Parts: sequence; structure tokens; C-alpha cells
Amino acid sequence: MATNGAIRAGIGGWIFEPWRGSFYPEGLTKAKELHYASRQLATIEINGTYYGSQKPATFAKWAGDVPEGFVFSLKGNRFVTNRRVLAEAGESIERFVTQGITELGSHLGPILWQFAPTKKFDPEDFGAFLALLPEKQDGVRLRHTVEVRHPSFGTPEFVALARKYGVAITYAEHFEYPEIADITTDFVYARLQKGKDEIATGYAVEALDRWAARAKIWVEGGQPDDLPYADPDHPAPKEPRDIFVYFIHEGKVRAPNAARALMERVAEGD
Repeated sequence: MATNGAIRAGIGGWIFEPWRGSFYPEGLTKAKELHYASRQLATIEINGTYYGSQKPATFAKWAGDVPEGFVFSLKGNRFVTNRRVLAEAGESIERFVTQGITELGSHLGPILWQFAPTKKFDPEDFGAFLALLPEKQDGVRLRHTVEVRHPSFGTPEFVALARKYGVAITYAEHFEYPEIADITTDFVYARLQKGKDEIATGYAVEALDRWAARAKIWVEGGQPDDLPYADPDHPAPKEPRDIFVYFIHEGKVRAPNAARALMERVAEGD
């Protein structure tokens, strides 16, 4: 994992047919798409790990295809999060972290555990789940973030649990799901899901300017004052943090452009 204080913006996956010609150069073979994408963007969120396991050799191949400093985030397997009793997910979590993810080496970023919109906040059960998340695997530190989608999570008790176990709360900008911007660990994970394909940069100029400003505040250890917090009375300590911003879902055709445009703004003034 990279040193604290880095901002990375990226996309979900690298295989998407509409990107051929709009993001990938004409004639680029599919086998070279990751190589190309990882030199245009700073991070990619892998969605395939949500649906099934990968082989250690696959993770090693991915690691060998990207440049120094590039980071993958991994979406945790659905068999972990799509269950009634989260406290019983230990075996599935172990299966996920032992499938070979550490073959990514320094390219291994956060693990995203995504929950269904119907999953309500149960303090005892959710706390038991967070306690199951391992801090290390094969001597490699693991970072975890949770994306919750039910309004019941918008409570200081949820924030306190995340801080207790050192797990980030994913800030999800979405048309329907709750937005919780509380910072609970040494990195911030944001998924921006309000893009539009008809805008060349995915997000409007004004929106990209705002997100670049927020990312700069985050990376320096601050909290933007224009985002919603579940526990505004207990802000996180001010310290440098790693920032991961993904343009996901809506406006997917333009997502690579959005990520590059954000990074251009972040670099201004450096």
C-alpha cells in the first residue's frame, strides 16, 4: 500500500466495450487494455472478485501488468455480505483473503464490502462482522471499507463501530442510497455514481472542481464542510490520508475521462 497522503482517481474494471474507441485507442487488443488503462489512471476497482474467486496466478499477472504506484481495490465476495447473519461470515472472509490477493503485492489497495439496500443496521451483528475482518494476510496489511445502502446506518453508533475496528465508511454519491461522509480510518474511499454519458468529462466542470477541492481537503486530513455526516460532533483527527475516488455506474462511458479530469485538477498547484 502506498504512503499516506496520495490521491488516486479511477474507474470500475477495465473491460467495457463502449470504452473501445472512446478511451482505448483504435486497434488496441483486449489483452493490452489493463496495461493501457493503468498508465492513464491511478487505480481500478475490480468487480469480478464480488462474483467469484480468482487464482493466485491471475492476481500475479495483474500485478505484473501495471506500473509502480498503481493500486487495485477489490470488491469483497457477495457470499460474505449477502447473508442474514453477518457474524457467521468468518469462513467466507477467510476464503476471500486466502485466494491469492496478496500476489498483488504493493498494488493491493482497499477491500470494498458492499451491502444490499435492504440490509439494515444491527449494531451487535455488524460489529461482530467488522471484528472478523483481518488486519493482515501473509504479512501484508489489509485495508477494509464498507458501503452500506440502508438509511438506518446514518447514526453515530455506526460511525463509532467503524472507528473502533479501523474500517472506512465508503462515501457513496448516489441518487437513492444514503451518503455518509464520516472519516473513520487513515484513508477515504469515495464512489461517485451521478455521472452522465452526455458530458464529455462524465461530471460537469463545476462538480469536478468541487470534488477536487474535497479530495485536497481529505488528503491533508480535513473534512469538507459541504458533505453529510452521521456524527458531526466527533470529527476524525487531522492527519494525512490516502484518497481513493472511483467514477462508477452512471456515466460509465465517460468514467475514464472523469477520473483523468479530477486528477488534472488535483495536480494543479502541486
